Amino acid sequence: MLKIGITGGIGSGKSYVCQILEKMGYAIFYSDLEAKKLMIQNKELIQQIKNIIGEHAYLDNELNKPIIRNFLFQNEVNKEKLNALIHPFVYQEFEKWASSIQKEIVFNESALLFETDSYKRFNKTILVTAPEEIRIERLIKRDSLNIGEIKKRFNNQLNDSIKTKKADYIIENDDKKLIIPQINKMLEQIRR
Repeated sequence: MLKIGITGGIGSGKSYVCQILEKMGYAIFYSDLEAKKLMIQNKELIQQIKNIIGEHAYLDNELNKPIIRNFLFQNEVNKEKLNALIHPFVYQEFEKWASSIQKEIVFNESALLFETDSYKRFNKTILVTAPEEIRIERLIKRDSLNIGEIKKRFNNQLNDSIKTKKADYIIENDDKKLIIPQINKMLEQIRR
């Protein structure tokens, strides 16, 4: 079984690429969704989060998002601490999921594939890119964010120029190049 990691900066369209792959019959594991689920369902992870942030990290058994956000944006070390707690649980879930799937290729969608070095766990990686101005436009429409909030989020992810050097395949989602031919070409190369 080939395990392929898919990533891209916020607003790049990595979820869109994953939706296309799903329609083509491929299995996709959504790491970010799994992380959110584990943070409210996995007792061991919940306790570890409380140990580093405090009991107030949860409110009525739900994540206290303002407290979590505040902890994350205080400094880079806090973000790394939280990621270091969450990612092993997510990867464990991915491995369980992958072993239950009878497919020759499985995909793992993750926003922080290169930031956390988890890309090293995959046979191949795909980076979905889009020009910054298009990403900004998409985020304003999709999430009603302002430019300041968008720039903050961009700053929390590695620049595409760094990711491009690490990725095995790049899909350009620039509203000019067709996506499906790029996906087909990539799949052809992966199967070789």
